[in-house]
Amino acid sequence: MTTDDILTRAGAGQRLSASEAVALVDCADPRPLMPIAAALRDAGHGSLVSYSRKVFIPLTQLCRDVCHYCTFAHPPRRGEPAYLDADQVLAIARAGARAGCHEALFTLGDKPELRYAAAREALARLGHETTLSYLAAMAELVLRETGLLPHLNPGIMTRTDVERLRAVSVSQGIMLESAAERLRRRGGPHFGSPDKDPALRLETIQAAGAAAVPFTSGILIGIGETRHERIESLVALRDLHERHGHLQEIIIQNFRAKPGTRMAQAPEPDLDDHLWTIAVARLIFGSEMNIQAPPNLNPEGLAQMIAAGINDWGGVSPVTPDHVNPEAPWPALDLLARRTAAAGKLLVERLAIYPAYARDPGRWLDPALRAPVLQAIDAQGLARTDDWVPGAGTAPPAIAPHPSPLPASAAREKSPSPRFRGEREGPAQREGEGHLAAILDGVAAGEPLGEADIVRLLQARGAAFDAVCRAADELRQRVNGGVVSYVVTRNINYTNICYFRCQFCAFSKGKLSENLRGRPYDLDLPEIRRRVEEAWERGATEVCLQGGIHPEYTGATYLAICRAIKKAVPGIHIHAFSPLEIWQGAKTLGRTVPDFLGELKAAGLSSLPG
Repeated sequence: MTTDDILTRAGAGQRLSASEAVALVDCADPRPLMPIAAALRDAGHGSLVSYSRKVFIPLTQLCRDVCHYCTFAHPPRRGEPAYLDADQVLAIARAGARAGCHEALFTLGDKPELRYAAAREALARLGHETTLSYLAAMAELVLRETGLLPHLNPGIMTRTDVERLRAVSVSQGIMLESAAERLRRRGGPHFGSPDKDPALRLETIQAAGAAAVPFTSGILIGIGETRHERIESLVALRDLHERHGHLQEIIIQNFRAKPGTRMAQAPEPDLDDHLWTIAVARLIFGSEMNIQAPPNLNPEGLAQMIAAGINDWGGVSPVTPDHVNPEAPWPALDLLARRTAAAGKLLVERLAIYPAYARDPGRWLDPALRAPVLQAIDAQGLARTDDWVPGAGTAPPAIAPHPSPLPASAAREKSPSPRFRGEREGPAQREGEGHLAAILDGVAAGEPLGEADIVRLLQARGAAFDAVCRAADELRQRVNGGVVSYVVTRNINYTNICYFRCQFCAFSKGKLSENLRGRPYDLDLPEIRRRVEEAWERGATEVCLQGGIHPEYTGATYLAICRAIKKAVPGIHIHAFSPLEIWQGAKTLGRTVPDFLGELKAAGLSSLPG
């Protein structure tokens, strides 16, 4: 099979075999790969490029490994604490919370207590035997005190370690860096670093999958590995992901030479090499995977990295530096948004846990973390950027017009795939992958919307959201002109007794809900008539009636309510009954729903609530 054949298969969304992936080495130029990779990315993620607003908590910079390119880890220093204490951890986390961060990224050296007495003594003073035990305590503290969601990068772990940390984090990670064992030999970048054994790192990633932990991994390029070895590393990660489905992102990180390290004079990979690796990663993993490249390590290549197939910038902090790459400051978020838009994409914020995983909390999150995550995401699983909720009595946030991420119009934004939204793909979703402009044109022409079209409109963000709002306002103006109407009505809830037990409901009363909203009640017909008459006397032209599904109510009950109201006040409009009440009434009388609706209309029902 030729390279062109392999690229054709990849572009069609077909899985590449390991041998086909390795054959991509023969295509040394990234330019033939990039359009195919970008099209795959667009099929999975549309026009969205995400990032996580994070705060970086370097719990300890002691490490038993001695990677020859690293400036993060160092031996114990006189007068310098081995670990951040609880107050220091909380100070960093609270600064992040004030800056609007959602993620607390804990980064630390790997098991320093196995090498340094200073680490063991410091842990003993803190009341812990291991770094992982102290990490769990600090992650739980940050979650409890600040609401930030922990992401943990603690190094090599057993299944027991992973499961223990799962209870206090929404995601975990370890960079594979490379599956090339030879990099651990004398003279290699990982010589003297026992935790950089690729087999051990793959075992950790496997343990995370078995424990259902949303996990981050990736490769570090330019440390002496070959392109063939990069592909082998990516295929090894893909194999684990196909087994467990837990790798939420793959990072393609480029090596940066740092003064004071043994690799200070080592050549760095150039931009083309980075782009080649990004594109190959996309071809290997396909459209759905989140492929990330850190924006601070190649700040002049952002547009090219998007063109090569990335859909995520990783964590970006408005508070703390990149402690692993301190020489490379984070880009300002407004600048990152502008550069992302200039490349034709919309920058959106996510949590440390990606949307598809956040929207399946029963599988991927410890029970204690499900509510915090669900409260922090929107309907697509991305991060909520404000705390406003309807009905709370607070003003909604101001919405400024968005710059278009596309040169011509935001109307050409493609819809993200169902997996990115956390949904299962079906025919309706696949049919909804068309252009937003065509949907809006159809609405303007009076064409009915299909389910997929409605879903697409609800997904609109950025300039596409502005386009939907403009189209809706134009339609309102055409239909209603400058008129805004209202109705004077009275709500009458005739019973709060209900034999259904909807978990979100604070209205109904039943055996399991004695503590919710007052005592059970069941209004009789004279009381309902009295309230209708009172409303009419005060100027109401409508009454709105709904109640719980009372176990003793039948269709005759709902018919009697309508007749009693019409007898008392013939001119009032009856707006009443939920779909479940209609179903209950029809069932108890042995009627079809259409037949029962006809009886209700004859008894005086004027309209149904939406």
